[in-house]
Amino acid sequence: MKNWINTKKHFWIIILSLSIYSCKPEISSVEITSPDSNFVFNLKVEEGLNYSVNWKSKLLIDKSALGFELADGSKIPQCLKVGKILKSTSNETWKPIYGEQASYIDNFNEKLIRFYCSETNDVKFAIRVRAYNEGLAFRYEFEQGNELKIASELTEFSFVTNPLLWTSLRAQSAIEKQKLSKLSYVAERPLLAEVSDSVFVALGEAGLVDFARMKFEKSNSSPNTLQAALETNHTNSEDNKHGLTIPANGYNTPWRYIMSAETPSKLLQNNYLLLNLNEENKIANTSFIKPGKVIREVTLTTQGGLACVDFAVKHNLQFIEFDAGWYGNEHDDASDATTITVDPNRSPGPLDLKYVIDYARSKDIGVILYVNRRALEKQLDEVLSLLKSWGVAGIKYGFVNVGSQEWTKWLHDAVRKAAALGLMVDVHDEYRPTGYSRTFPNLMTQEGIRGDEESTPNDMVINTVFTRMIAGAGDQTNCYFADRVTEMGSHASQMAKTICIYSPWQFLYWYDRPQGSPITKGADGAEGSIPEIADLTFYDQLPTVWDKTEVIDGYPGELAVIARKRNNKWYLGAITGTKAHQLSIKLDFLDKGQTYKAMIYSDDETLNTSTNLSIREIDVDRNSLFEHKIMEQNGLAVIFTPFEK
Repeated sequence: MKNWINTKKHFWIIILSLSIYSCKPEISSVEITSPDSNFVFNLKVEEGLNYSVNWKSKLLIDKSALGFELADGSKIPQCLKVGKILKSTSNETWKPIYGEQASYIDNFNEKLIRFYCSETNDVKFAIRVRAYNEGLAFRYEFEQGNELKIASELTEFSFVTNPLLWTSLRAQSAIEKQKLSKLSYVAERPLLAEVSDSVFVALGEAGLVDFARMKFEKSNSSPNTLQAALETNHTNSEDNKHGLTIPANGYNTPWRYIMSAETPSKLLQNNYLLLNLNEENKIANTSFIKPGKVIREVTLTTQGGLACVDFAVKHNLQFIEFDAGWYGNEHDDASDATTITVDPNRSPGPLDLKYVIDYARSKDIGVILYVNRRALEKQLDEVLSLLKSWGVAGIKYGFVNVGSQEWTKWLHDAVRKAAALGLMVDVHDEYRPTGYSRTFPNLMTQEGIRGDEESTPNDMVINTVFTRMIAGAGDQTNCYFADRVTEMGSHASQMAKTICIYSPWQFLYWYDRPQGSPITKGADGAEGSIPEIADLTFYDQLPTVWDKTEVIDGYPGELAVIARKRNNKWYLGAITGTKAHQLSIKLDFLDKGQTYKAMIYSDDETLNTSTNLSIREIDVDRNSLFEHKIMEQNGLAVIFTPFEK
C-alpha cells in the first residue's frame, strides 16, 4: 500500500509539472533599452519575425521585417519561437592604435534571443541586439547545423513618414537629396535620413568581413520602407557559382545599425559606434603601423621619387607613394608586379625604384606602392612578400572587387596577410569601411568616397562629411595647387577638408609635383607644381590622427564645422556649400586656463596671389567668440597653438 501511495504521489507531481510547463506562456516580444533609456528596440514574433524602434519616447522605426529567404524558397522565420534569452551589459573605455579620439566609450545593453522551431525543437538561429546611447545594432547568428544558401535578406527599416534621404548609387557617385518615395536605385550605405528638423537617422552595416555587402532599396510592398539589399546577384559568371552561403560550422552576419540624433553633427560625432561593433585589435606588434601625410609621385622617375622624398623631409610628411604604372599597365593581366617595368604610356622613366626606397628609408620616409587588383588576385602572396623585402611601408590596393561574399572575404584576407608581414594598407575605389580597422589597424584608410579626383564641389564634399564619414576614414586624394581647386571651391576649403575628412593616411598634393620633379609626358594628372610659399605652413603642421574631435555645426550641402585636437594644439576646419555663412563660434572646446595664438587661413579675393589665401593671427581663449564670414563654396582653417605659461 505504501509503495502504491508513493507511486501515486510521484504520478501527480509529474502531471502537475507537465501542466505548469504546458501552461507557461510563450514569449511573443522582447524589449532592449539603451543605458540612457532613449532607444528602445522591440522584437516580436507575432505575424512573423519583426521589430520596431522608439527613440526618446517616439516611434522611430515602425514594424519592420527580419530574417532571410533561402535559395529553396523557405524563410528563416518559419515556425520560430522565442527560446532562451541571454542578457549582458558593457560599460568600458578602450584606446585605439589611432583614431578620431584618444579613447572610445563602449556602453551598451545586450540581449541574445535564441529561437527554436516548434516542429523540431532544434535551436539553430539567434538575433543579438545591442542598445547603445548612440544607437541600436542587431545581427543574425547561426549555430552549427546544415549549410544554408541565402537568396535575400528580409530586413526592413520602416519609417513612420516619408523622410528626406541623402543617397548615392555607388561609393564614389554624387550624393543626392530626395524623398524616400522617389528613390529609384539600390543606395549605398551609410544612408542619412531627415525625419524632421530635429530627428536625423543613419542606417548602415558594421563588421562586414566575409558576407555580402548590404545596400538599401525602396520596398515595393510597404510605403516609407527601405529593404536590405544583399549583393547576391552578379554579372560575373564566376561569382554566380559561389552564391551567398551560411557555413555549417556556425556563423554571425554583419551588424545592421540604426543611429539617431537631433542633428547631423551629433550623428557624425557618434560614428565610433561602428568601431565598437567590431572585434578588438588582433595585431600583437603594432610598431609598424604609422599614420601620416603622403605625397603621390606622379612622374614614375627616379628624379621625381627623390624630389618627393626631399619635399617630404622638408615639409614634415611621412610617406611618398608611387601610383599606377611602376610595374606596367595596371589593367593588363600580363603586367607583373614583381618587376619594375614602367608603363610607357605614363612615363618614359627611368625609375630605379629600389634606390628611391633605400634613399627614403635613410631619411625616415616610408614608401607606399600601388598594386592593381589584377596583379594582387593572381600573385598576392608573392607580391606582398617581395615588396616587404624591398623595404616598402605599405600597399595601396587598387580597383578591388567588392560586394559579393567571395570578394569581401578575399579583400579582408589580403588585409590580414599584409598585417602578418608588417605592411600597412590603403584600399581604393568602391570599398567602404565598416569598422575593420579596429580589428586590423594596418588598414589605414580607404577610398569609397567622391574625392578630388572627381573635382567634387564643396557642397558635395559637405554631403560626404555627413554621410560617408559616418563609416570611417576616407582617402579624399586632396590637392592644393592644381587648377581644379577653384572649380571645387577654394584653397582655404582644401585645407579645411583635411580637418573635416578624417584619414590616418592623408594624401596631400595629389595632382602637384614638388620642385626638382621632372615634367614627363603622360604623368598621371600632374597639373601643378608646388611653390615654396607661406600656405605650406598649414600642411607642415597638420596631424592626421586626433586625441579629441568636436563636430560643432553643419548640415549636408550647406556647412560643416569640425574642431580636432592633437597633443596641445587644436585645429578647426569649416566648409561652405552653395550659400555664404557667418560663423559665430564660442571656442569653449579649447582647454581651460589656456591662451592660444590662432593662425587663421582664409580666402580673400582681393589678394593678388596665386591662391588668394589670407594668413593672420589673433589671440583667443575658450571664452572667445570666433566670428568670420565665409563666402559660398569657400572655407576656413585655423590652428590654435597654446602660449607657453
